[in-house]
Amino acid sequence: MRSMLKTSVAAFAMLATAMGAASADGLTGNLKIFLDTSNPAPRATMEEMIAQFQEKNPELTIETTVIDREAYKTQIRNFLTANAPDVATWYAANRMRPYVEAGLFEDVSDLWADPAIGENLASTKGAMTIDGKQWGVPYTYYQWGVYYRKDIFDELGLSEPTTWEEEKANCQKILDAGKKCYTIGTKFLWTAGGWFDYLNMRTNGFDFHMDLLTGKASWKSDEVRKTFANWRELIDMGAFIDNHQTYSWQEALPFMVKGDAAAYLMGNFAVAPLRDAGLSDDQIDFYQFVEITPGVAKAEDAPTDTFHIPANAENKENAREFLKFVVSPDVQTWINDGEHLGQLPVNSKSSVDNDKFLEQGFEMLSSNSPGGVAQFFDRDAPAEMAKVAMEGFQEFMVKPDNLDRILDRLDRAQKRIYK
Repeated sequence: MRSMLKTSVAAFAMLATAMGAASADGLTGNLKIFLDTSNPAPRATMEEMIAQFQEKNPELTIETTVIDREAYKTQIRNFLTANAPDVATWYAANRMRPYVEAGLFEDVSDLWADPAIGENLASTKGAMTIDGKQWGVPYTYYQWGVYYRKDIFDELGLSEPTTWEEEKANCQKILDAGKKCYTIGTKFLWTAGGWFDYLNMRTNGFDFHMDLLTGKASWKSDEVRKTFANWRELIDMGAFIDNHQTYSWQEALPFMVKGDAAAYLMGNFAVAPLRDAGLSDDQIDFYQFVEITPGVAKAEDAPTDTFHIPANAENKENAREFLKFVVSPDVQTWINDGEHLGQLPVNSKSSVDNDKFLEQGFEMLSSNSPGGVAQFFDRDAPAEMAKVAMEGFQEFMVKPDNLDRILDRLDRAQKRIYK
């Protein structure tokens, strides 16, 4: 759907006051923006934000095109190649790599050279960097981590673990109490990808994890085997709920709600259904996935949505001003608050809604994740490789003795897919 956004000062005066001056005034000419934020709340948020930028630049003609998210994924290469917009939404890290390597995204390292961007958005700089250059800016992300039943921990005398040994010791006490340590639903595979992400990043570090997912490291390496060995420690303990391969992630929630499982490794989107199911914030809490290999800097899964300037854009300077506006502290605060996206601002100078999980996630990603930000397994790996690998993860969780056959299969797939 295509719309021309022309906004009156009166309609957005209150928003302008709240968000403050974040962009150079007085731009002229045109700005064409393509969005994949087709769901109602994200769409409304983006359109309001663009309208505020329009108000600040009344002589600028802004044309916004909103495309269904799934259709956007199939159309992006075509529209970046011909009739490119000036600004386009996409995703960070390896999801942007094909368009960077094809010369379809603009190098915006000049923006990141400004400390107001480079320093305040430092948590995602690595995710926006390929070949030492930055290729876009982030506008929102959300944390992953371990959500747990605090009341169960209190009942069993457990505290939040920080090391692998503490994690396993807690798990054994939970098992001894007749409960499972973790709920999970692997029916649709990707949840197992989250476990692999964290175990591999904590065992071998962010750089090795990225090398593996980009085809530079081997699935049959000693490093990967160590990751699976750590995972097997939990499997052999009986840490995960039974028959998890038959449940979706939502269908696995009742195990935690009923107290049959104590924790869930999941994204922050799990909080709302846990609350809706009747758990109070006194009953649930959150901790960062523990250290496994001492000295390995902690990296996190934090899927990051981004804006980019296509290399074939016609109005690149106007686009740069828009990107600077998007990442400014006030704008980041506003678009991510509970009335809009309900996620985390990337700018460390932004503020976060009064929600304990968002506050903990913001602190973790802004200050306690020096190892980098990954985008999640099925974003960081090519789609075909992600499917084969996540099928292998699910199989391993059910039949860990099949590891050699699984790794052989992943190795063959890697050689074929990355060829």
